[in-house]
This record gives sequence, C-alpha cells and structure tokens, in this order.
Amino acid sequence: MRFFVDTADIAAIRELHELGMVDGVTTNPSLILKSGRDIAEVTREICDLVPGPVSAEVVASDAAGMIREGKHLAEIAPNVTVKVPLTWDGLKACKALTDDGHMVNVTLCFSPAQAILAAKAGATFISPFIGRLDDIGLDGMELIADIRQIYDNYGYETNLLAASIRSINHVIECARVGADVITAPPSVIKAMASHVLTDKGLDLFNADWAKTGQKIGA
Repeated sequence: MRFFVDTADIAAIRELHELGMVDGVTTNPSLILKSGRDIAEVTREICDLVPGPVSAEVVASDAAGMIREGKHLAEIAPNVTVKVPLTWDGLKACKALTDDGHMVNVTLCFSPAQAILAAKAGATFISPFIGRLDDIGLDGMELIADIRQIYDNYGYETNLLAASIRSINHVIECARVGADVITAPPSVIKAMASHVLTDKGLDLFNADWAKTGQKIGA
C-alpha cells in the first residue's frame, strides 16, 4: 500500500520523505489556503521534492473550466495529478484530461456508484472520503471495501486512494481491505509509530540500563 501525505506543508513532506514514507502528495484548496502560498509555486516545490504523483485540484465547476485549469496545472511538472470533483462535469473533465495523457484523481467520492463512473471515465485515482462519511453516522470503511470488490470484479485499473483518513485504525483497515493508496495528514502517519507499551518498555529498559552504570561507545 502506498502512502500519500495530505498536506501542502513542505517541511512536513520533507521530513516524511527522508524516511521513505511518502509515495505521493495530495493537496486541495483548503490545504493551499492553509499553506499561505501560491498554488503553482508550492505545487512545483512539492513536485521537485517528491517524484511520485502530486495532486493539484481545479476549482472551476464546469467541464470546460476544469479542463482548462487541469491543463494549466499539469504544465507545472510531469508528476502533477489533476484533481477533479466527482460531478458530471468532473467526469467529463476526467475523460478529456485522461485522453490527453494526464493523470487524474477524482475526489469527493461517497458511493460505489460514483466510483464505478470514475473508473469508466478513466480516472487514475478514485478518492473515497472515509472520515466525512463517519461524521454523518455512516461507515466510511464499508465504502472502501465495496469499491475494492467492485474494481476487482471487473478489473478496473483505477487506483483506490482512501482519503479523509482520521486515525491509525483507518490506515490499518484500509490495508486489510486492500486499498492501493492511503492519503493522510502527517500527524496520522507519524502517530503510527507510537504505542503505549513501546513507551513503557523503553522506560523500563532505560531504567535498568542506568543501574548497570555502563556506557556504549566513547
């Protein structure tokens, strides 16, 4: 399973990338706003740092506008993935941009039916949102499992990119179900290294080592 980091924070991306934890990056208008930077400038810097796919999102609502913006974003770097919303116009833009040789990430997916349409339109990635479904009392992981089964049933080549990851358990469940990619905030990825028993064991080892009075090396 590939790890994409969901942020436009260059420092956070660099830290994870140096550890081999970043296979790609996803951004959206909200993350660009949070970064306080120009979209072209920050996207280019991310693409220079990370060789994998970097999603940059269009903001137009009509197909023609999405296609125009998508082509502009794709010119920033070869590894830009144009991100479009799962609307009818978004599907039209997906088909046009894919036919033109661009990677496309279809985002804001909340149903298996939408995921089928995205695959038929040639999407490189489909981004179903787990956390936002959980927020309204539905089971976001059930959507991931349904899409995985449907895509496997028919051999769709669209990558299942689980998005709106809120917890370590979301990551684990995605791995169990077989998501191709997860995209998560840096805080969630870093939290995966933590466990209360690891901390407890380390404290015990350190206390016992101090009692030996020994040192390792000079």
